[in-house]
Amino acid sequence: VQLQASGGGSVHTGGSLKLSCAASGLSSISDLVMGWYRQAPGSQRELVAVAGAGNRIIYGDSVKGRFTITRDDAKAMSYLQMNDLKPEDTAVYYCVMESWWGQGTLVTVSS
Repeated sequence: VQLQASGGGSVHTGGSLKLSCAASGLSSISDLVMGWYRQAPGSQRELVAVAGAGNRIIYGDSVKGRFTITRDDAKAMSYLQMNDLKPEDTAVYYCVMESWWGQGTLVTVSS
């Protein structure tokens, strides 16, 4: 199984980015949990959002109301729409699926 994250970059406060994660190596992902974690320099990894089967979704407290996770099981993709970005959102964002982790994509938010 491979997870390929993309879409990171640099934005100013209040900007938006959309991350994408492409999963490969499985015939179906519809029953699997997909999501995003992040890790800022000097900090522990934290939950951003996860989406389970049946579109059960959990968001980390710090991103509620600003970030939206979606998934397209037919394409084996998950997405993270990030709006109203803040400097504290600066981190490496990791795509995850069950116990598999992608390589991470860097998001930098400057004030």
